[in-house]
Amino acid sequence: MTLKELKKGECAVVKTVGGKGALRQHFLDMGVIPGAYLKLTKFAPMGDPMELEIHGYSLTLRLADAAKIKVEKCTAKEFIQNEKYEGENEKEKIEHPGLGEDGKYHVKEGENPLPKDAVISFALAGNQNCGKTTLFNQLTGSNQHVGNFPGVTVDKKSGSIIGHPETLVTDLPGIYSLSPYTAEEIVSRQFILDEHPAGIINIVDATNIERNLYLTLQLLELDVPMVLALNMMDEVKGNGGSIDINKMEDMLGIPVVPISANKNEGVHELIEHALHVAKYQERPGRTDFCDKEHDAPVHRAIHSMMHLIEDHAQKANVPVRFAATKIIEGDELILKKLDFSKNELKMIEHIIIQLEEERYLDHSAAIADMKFSFIKNLCRKTVVKPRESKELKRSRAIDKILTGKYTAIPLFAAIMALVFFLTFNVIGGTLQQLMESGIDFLTGKLNDVFIACNLNEVLRSLVIDGICAGVGSVLSFMPIIVTLFLFLSIMEDSGYIARVAFFMDKLLRKIGLSGRSIVPLLIGFGCTVPAVMATRTLPSKRDRNMTILLTPFMSCTAKLPVYAFFVSAFFPKAGGLLMTGLYLFSILTGILVAFLFRGTLFKGEPVPFVMELPNYRMPGVKTTCRLLWEKAKDFATRAFTVIFLATIVIWFLQSFDTHLTLTSDIDKSILAKIAGIITPVFKPIGLGDWRLVTSVVTGVIAKESVVSTLEILFSSVSISSVLSSASAMSMLIFCLLYVPCVAAIAAIRRELGKIPAVLVIFWQCFVAWIMAFLVYSVCMLCGI
Repeated sequence: MTLKELKKGECAVVKTVGGKGALRQHFLDMGVIPGAYLKLTKFAPMGDPMELEIHGYSLTLRLADAAKIKVEKCTAKEFIQNEKYEGENEKEKIEHPGLGEDGKYHVKEGENPLPKDAVISFALAGNQNCGKTTLFNQLTGSNQHVGNFPGVTVDKKSGSIIGHPETLVTDLPGIYSLSPYTAEEIVSRQFILDEHPAGIINIVDATNIERNLYLTLQLLELDVPMVLALNMMDEVKGNGGSIDINKMEDMLGIPVVPISANKNEGVHELIEHALHVAKYQERPGRTDFCDKEHDAPVHRAIHSMMHLIEDHAQKANVPVRFAATKIIEGDELILKKLDFSKNELKMIEHIIIQLEEERYLDHSAAIADMKFSFIKNLCRKTVVKPRESKELKRSRAIDKILTGKYTAIPLFAAIMALVFFLTFNVIGGTLQQLMESGIDFLTGKLNDVFIACNLNEVLRSLVIDGICAGVGSVLSFMPIIVTLFLFLSIMEDSGYIARVAFFMDKLLRKIGLSGRSIVPLLIGFGCTVPAVMATRTLPSKRDRNMTILLTPFMSCTAKLPVYAFFVSAFFPKAGGLLMTGLYLFSILTGILVAFLFRGTLFKGEPVPFVMELPNYRMPGVKTTCRLLWEKAKDFATRAFTVIFLATIVIWFLQSFDTHLTLTSDIDKSILAKIAGIITPVFKPIGLGDWRLVTSVVTGVIAKESVVSTLEILFSSVSISSVLSSASAMSMLIFCLLYVPCVAAIAAIRRELGKIPAVLVIFWQCFVAWIMAFLVYSVCMLCGI
């Protein structure tokens, strides 16, 4: 039978894993290997995907992928027995050795100390949800800078260890393995292989040690000085578990340090160990994890491969053991990097065929089974598994409600409604009003100073009407963005966002996206800038790019003043209904565009939904505050530079006439002339007045500018006496869908590049024009 046929609550053992390529390798890396025991715990509210318990953690996958995995039913007792292990030294309490030249964990052989003036660089690596960000913050404090890895938009955080300015720690993306499945995995692997850090700090979730150690074994194969940080040891001990640190060190051949990153316990000792192994270049004492009896065919295959490729690996500067293992797995990137001849490729194929014949498993499964067998043996000898933790009990109780069949989606809608209400009406809205008042006060005082100093009128207009008005209006949205990120961070760090992706996956898959895209799209109803930035969490470049292109169709809150202006002027009795209709119209347009993208630019299926569901945890205060600071700083330094320049351009165009003379008559301004040129384009949609076109142009800076521009241009006449209801409806639809603000374009440019950002501008305007034309035509036919 297949895994798809298993029923809720039933247990089984994996027999074969179907499929091919990177996805199948990802399944194997996640522990879905022949011989693994699993339990089907639940289905998503819509029946797909499913949630499994395997190797002590929760994993989700779709029914279509589950159909490729053959299983055999087993009893609950067999499943529990397989999951249980108790260390050999359960009663014995062994203290961790102190740092020193005689420590058991240090490997003296082959020591090659770094030069005294060398920068000691570290790569901080670990699974997602293991506390890596918290540890990075504890290690570096405020000594951090953020950039991008070369050639990609994956965040690169680096910083020096507190008290050690000669060090540099780079926080790699959270990954599950070093297989080339996601951009993050490729980035992490290439960073270690190409940048050659002096050492690796591998952080492992001690409450989920079996799953986390798979990456550890892959890192050890890189033969880079390394120290293992066992995080969340306070939870392990609190739930009656223990780990024999010394025994684990002996079996892994590297220093192992128990820590609690959240409480900053054990971090100092971890730093000392890391500095020692990196400074003296103490390589891991073990990179071979084969059981000579159980894994004899695998052992022979790897060593045969190592002898065959040794010269190629040295030439490409790739660790030979790592390269041999990856070649057996079928890693195309390594095969390409090592550049084999046809005869050598035939010999490689022969080694793999021989392995499969002797091991009765395919090559990828044989490697994964070897590593998980070692991990299982390691845990049996060193780990006393804690009783069911209060965190797990709490997570299961919460999930009964938050991911329940009939409660998941309504509660999610209620939670998001509460988040938006608190963001835009209570917390963020109040702070925004205070900031607006502060900006207006400072602008007024600055204007008074300029007048008192009899400053040049042009310069005064530039600063007051240009910079302060333009940048200030956008700056006032900073509290809303920070507040929105606060709630997003809490939802993400608590583990709830992973559940949202779980139960929304089937719905979004119909338009070509995976469940992970739901969060950026929802944030887009608040502000497009954080929505675009939130797409970085998506593992697939296809899904990430498609989601970015769809977020501008979600109606952001900055457009609300535009809606209110036209509704009050033309449709005062149908305000609520019309506002709701506008939001629904934006969603439907986004869906139509998604279907178009799916059949053209983004053909194929969304990335397979394979992810871990972590336990619910309370977010760390320091980590959350630092994240908010980073987002606020990022928004201010990157987006505001573009807004500053664009504001000056708009000010210049609306303040000077074609003779470059300062004018108070906006009808004579350069902006009016430009608007007059493009006005014919807007006539078919009922917007033939240049003043309307001007407001649309100024709305590119900030959507609120549409209203302020209209109020200035129509100060002497009511807009309702000039515009028809059909034209007003057309204006609403166009403003709903056309190009987002400059800050959003800047964010899109950062994620996709210059050319895609320019294409987004034209694409959004094109879609907005088509939809406005259709609505205007229908309104005219109906006599509205």
